Amino acid sequence: MKVLIVGSGGREHSLAEAFARDINKSDIYVAPGNGGIALDYKCLPLRSKEEIVKWCKENRPELVMVGPEQYLAEGLSNSLNAEGIPCVGPSQEAARIESSKIFAKTLMTKYHIPTASYVAFEDKDQALAYVRYMGTYPLVIKANGLAAGKGVIIADSQKEAENAIQNLGNKIVVEEYLKGWEVSLFVITDGKDYKTTIFSQDHKQLGENDTGPNTGGMGAFAPVKEAEHYREQIEKQIIAPTLEALNAEGCPYRGFLYCGLMITADGPKVLEFNCRLGDPETQAILPLLQTSFTDICYAILNNKVSDLELQWSPQSSVCVVLASQGYPGTFPTGFPIIIKSSIDSKIFYAGVENRDGQLITSGGRVLSLVALGKNLSEARRKVYKDVNKVDFNGKYFRRDISLRKNKL
Repeated sequence: MKVLIVGSGGREHSLAEAFARDINKSDIYVAPGNGGIALDYKCLPLRSKEEIVKWCKENRPELVMVGPEQYLAEGLSNSLNAEGIPCVGPSQEAARIESSKIFAKTLMTKYHIPTASYVAFEDKDQALAYVRYMGTYPLVIKANGLAAGKGVIIADSQKEAENAIQNLGNKIVVEEYLKGWEVSLFVITDGKDYKTTIFSQDHKQLGENDTGPNTGGMGAFAPVKEAEHYREQIEKQIIAPTLEALNAEGCPYRGFLYCGLMITADGPKVLEFNCRLGDPETQAILPLLQTSFTDICYAILNNKVSDLELQWSPQSSVCVVLASQGYPGTFPTGFPIIIKSSIDSKIFYAGVENRDGQLITSGGRVLSLVALGKNLSEARRKVYKDVNKVDFNGKYFRRDISLRKNKL
C-alpha cells in the first residue's frame, strides 16, 4: 500500500516510523517532509493544498494522514474525500474546533462542556476596554485563529494584556485563568464511536519551571499516571458530549482529536481542542503504541473504531525538543547538526535541511529526542544523556521535562 503523510515536522517523522512497522518504508511518502526525514523516506516538494490534491489524484495513495492543522482548516480532507482518496483528518467544518477559538468556546458553552469562562471579541478596541475594566489578573488572551501553538498568552498585568491584544489581531478570546495541572489526551473517532489513548503531558513554555513565552512545545512525556483517576470523568463529561455536539451542529468529527485539559479543584476542564495529533506529544506516545497504527487509521475510515483494542507498552517515554536559540522569536539557522556518538534515543527531525549530505538547522524546533525506560526516571536519564551527544550552534532545550509535580 502507498501512504502519504502531510507535514514537515517531528510529528510527521514519528508518524512515518509508526506506519513503517506495518508497511515498507519505500511505500511511505512525506510532503513536504524535511532533510532529516528524507534520510529514510521519500519526501515530496508539495506544500499547497492544490499540489497535494493533484499528486494524490495522479498517484492514488491508499491512505493520506494529515499532520498539521493548517491543511485541515483549508479543507484538504474535504478535497481528498471528494476525489475518493481516503484521508485521516476531519472536515474543514469540524476542524473549526481548532481553527476558531470562538467556535470552540461557543460550542462548549452551548453543550455544557466544562471549560474556562470567557468573553469573545471581534474588535481589538473592545477587547482592550474589557481588560482595562476587569482589572483582575492573570487573564488568558487567545488569538481566535491558528497560531502554531504560540497564540496563547497568560497576562499577569494590564500592560501584558494590552500588549497581547495588540499582537494577536482583532478576533480575541479573553478567558479566566484556570489553576491546576495540564494533561493531553488524544481521541480516535469515526464520528460515532471513540477510543482514547494514554495520557501525555506537553511542556509548552520556553523556560524551566514553565516560564517564558508559549512555544509549539518543548518536550513531553507519557504516560501520566496521575491523570488516570480522571479518565472516566473526562470521557463522560468532555469527550462524548463534544463529539455529540459536533454531530448535532452538522459537522461530525472523524480523525484524531486532541484534548488539552486542565485538572482543577473542580474537576477536568478543556483548555483547547486541536483537530489533529499534537506535537510533541505524538513523538512521546507513538513509540509506546503496540496496536498497528495502520489498523487504527482504517478503523477511523471504515467506521470500525468500536472494534479497536488499543495496546500500549508498559514502559514510559520522555521527549526533549532541541530548539534554535531565540525561538519562538527570531533565530539564526544554517548550522551543522553534529551527532557526536551513537545514541539510543529515537531522533525525530523537524527544522532541518540536508545541504550536500550535511544536516543543518532550518527552523525553530530542530529535532526531538525520545527515550523509553521502565519508568519515567530511566527514560529521562537516557534521553538527557543523548541530548549531550547532539550539538549545533545555539542549541537550546529545557532541562526539566517530566519533572513537573501534578498536584492541585
